[in-house]
Amino acid sequence: GTKLWNAFSFANHYGVTFSGEQTPPKPAQTLNKWIIGEVGKVRTEVDNALEAYRFNDAASALYAFTWGKVCDWYVEFSKPILQGDDAGAKAETEATLAWVLDQCLILLHPIMPFITEELWGTSGERAKMLIHGDWPTYGTELIDSDADHEMNWVIALIEGVRSARAQMHVPAGLKIPVIQQVLDDAGRKALSENEGLVKRMARVDSITEMA
Repeated sequence: GTKLWNAFSFANHYGVTFSGEQTPPKPAQTLNKWIIGEVGKVRTEVDNALEAYRFNDAASALYAFTWGKVCDWYVEFSKPILQGDDAGAKAETEATLAWVLDQCLILLHPIMPFITEELWGTSGERAKMLIHGDWPTYGTELIDSDADHEMNWVIALIEGVRSARAQMHVPAGLKIPVIQQVLDDAGRKALSENEGLVKRMARVDSITEMA
């Protein structure tokens, strides 16, 4: 509940407008394509769990998605764009963030009715209460395979560096150098386009290729 509330506070800080728009955005940014695909994945997973009366699986999937994918990764990844000077990328990310957070409320509402209804009502001008809203019908067709592969590769890299830091007891505030040993063309592209994110979130000061 606190994570969800903080995510809306974050969006409010950047002036994100919530309209209740049900149609997914069609972004150009890889980051935004990725998170929209993650929404499609979790909607499908939740529906499959509910149809099988496995309410615990539905709740677990939504917990992992909202806390992990949205709050821990997408919100953090979106900061440089929202703080940047590219007006087009910023507007696209604001629209995507609004849609994604709305979908969190819609999908969580059967499990967390009170806080989701409160956030729905206080975050923007809505045509109707959340409890009267339509259940979404989108699914895995929202996945962009290239964006999915790239961003999940970036997340795995950051997690790998963080794990190595923890194992070696590196102080949290200390930035470290990273030596790249082996990387295929897809990895090179992903690293090149997301190097700033990797450095910021893994506390890395340089990435050099091994000779």
